[in-house]
Amino acid sequence: MYRFIKWSTQGMAYAVFMAGIGYFSVFPAYEYLEPSRAVIKMAFSHAGERKEECRRLTPEEIQKLAPNMRRPTQCGRERLPVIVELYLDGDLLYAGAAPPSGIWGDGTSTVYERFVLAPGSYVLTARLRDSYRTDSFDFEHTKRVELHERQNFVVSFRPELGGFSFD
Repeated sequence: MYRFIKWSTQGMAYAVFMAGIGYFSVFPAYEYLEPSRAVIKMAFSHAGERKEECRRLTPEEIQKLAPNMRRPTQCGRERLPVIVELYLDGDLLYAGAAPPSGIWGDGTSTVYERFVLAPGSYVLTARLRDSYRTDSFDFEHTKRVELHERQNFVVSFRPELGGFSFD
């Protein structure tokens, strides 16, 4: 009798727990985005150029180094911030400088921005500078895009593929 009560109580507790999980997996309904809106996300990581150029070591300087540290060049670790601009129909939507990550400032700069817009046709221009250049940008891409309701449109950056990609 004791075992029956124990097992039935445990079964009821499991049933209540499963019913709660089932209810909260469906209700309340969550809408990620309003039906009449679209999202542009700019998300990427990219390392800027080094702050200092690499310097070629002389044979005497190489000999002074420990055997396991000998290499022909010496490079600083710190990198430049990545400057990013995003234009929507010629109007500036975002401008920012992403600092390099890492304790020594030698990692990648990460950009993540989210813009909620009305669906429609737009001319999107993305520009990026990762060098000491001040008069222009190193990468630029312009494209006409068509945003639909609840669309999640991504602007990413891949230098090995030529720069920005709009997906």
